[in-house]
Amino acid sequence: MERMTGTARAARLGTGIGWRPEIADVVERMPGIDWVEAVSENLCPGHLPDSLLRLRERGVTVVPHGVSLGLGGAERPDAGRLAALAERAEVLGSPLVTEHIAFVRAGGPLTASPPLEAGHLLPVPRTRDALDVLCENVRIAQDALPVPLAVENIAALVSWPDEEMTEGQFLYELADRTGVRLLIDVANLHTNHVNLGADPAEALGELPLEAIAYVHVAGGFERDGVWHDSHAHPVPQPVLDILTDLASRVAPPGVLLERDENFPEGEELAGEVEAIRNAVAKGRAGEVPKDTGADTGAATRRAAPAGAGVGDTVRQRLGLAQTALLSALVAGTPVPEGFDRVRLGVQARALAGKRADVVTKVAPELPVLLGAGYRPAFLAYAQKCPMTGGYRRDALDFVEHLMRNGRPQDAGVRGELREWWLERSGPVPRSERAGVRWARATRRVLLRR
Repeated sequence: MERMTGTARAARLGTGIGWRPEIADVVERMPGIDWVEAVSENLCPGHLPDSLLRLRERGVTVVPHGVSLGLGGAERPDAGRLAALAERAEVLGSPLVTEHIAFVRAGGPLTASPPLEAGHLLPVPRTRDALDVLCENVRIAQDALPVPLAVENIAALVSWPDEEMTEGQFLYELADRTGVRLLIDVANLHTNHVNLGADPAEALGELPLEAIAYVHVAGGFERDGVWHDSHAHPVPQPVLDILTDLASRVAPPGVLLERDENFPEGEELAGEVEAIRNAVAKGRAGEVPKDTGADTGAATRRAAPAGAGVGDTVRQRLGLAQTALLSALVAGTPVPEGFDRVRLGVQARALAGKRADVVTKVAPELPVLLGAGYRPAFLAYAQKCPMTGGYRRDALDFVEHLMRNGRPQDAGVRGELREWWLERSGPVPRSERAGVRWARATRRVLLRR
């Protein structure tokens, strides 16, 4: 397949909002929504939500947004994950697909160590090694996808020591070498300004602005001097100001509001979308040509040939560094040299808290069965037991961990947890025949005695 690059003009998307099941009805009723973005991993191509189908029928563009590919990881992209992303793009008739400049897992055969899952987007070191690996991974993804790929800058709580480029320089070289488009998250630029001291205006000035596919806008909160990119709070004014700055430099093809939790009423969401429109309009009205110092041909040239590719030695070197960092975050191993121990502690607690929160979504029965004891039990488990699979596997491993340690002390609750685990741990669902259900019910009664 010919590599999809930025040779064509980016699709004009307009103003959009992140589609989530919890606000599907609100999104359908919201006026002036030109497009939506849906998390790719939450979609089943053969059973798309009715809400998305209705939006598509109305001519609303739907863009699949991936979160698990890990293009910034040391391993080459997984063919199965790429095929799934490609399938969703084709089923939805999307003009492009998006992913993140991040690593989400480490370890495994490349480093001869146990595989680890972050369950979160972690920053890639801005080094030549990491850039070479990322560029090759992006090319592999481009070759596997039926539509252009755009990649997103992420928010970070920690920075890598001995980095060789600024964020803007890193993104510019990535776009220049691969022809990939950029999904610029202005909320993440604000996060990195608060947490790492990175200047958003400087980052924007170094970007190949013509490579922008669209822009993300989201809210967060500050605690103890650290900004958390929560996607669960209103968009703050500093983020809107960065959006205005960006819009004064280039007309963004699309702008989208992200909201993942703590959903407000429809009117409040619509107000945030309107504030985004106003911020863009303000930037365009005050547009002043700015010399970014960048070669304006980045998004219009063909991607450079892949050449001989990145050697395994480079990938292994990056893999060992990423594994050491991830292991310190999720397995309690020593903090790698050069990292801020306090910030790593904040990130580790945030990762454990996110695991606990997501497990309550994929396994809502667990906090019901365990009550107030769920969260402290899960956080204690997370300190010693890294995630090695997805969140559903994590829920099963958590319950197995409790049962092996005779927890909770209430025998009745332990019995219910055992039944829950047995129902979900096998390769196929347990039999639903009446006789089998009666036997299981009898066993539950006996376990409670």
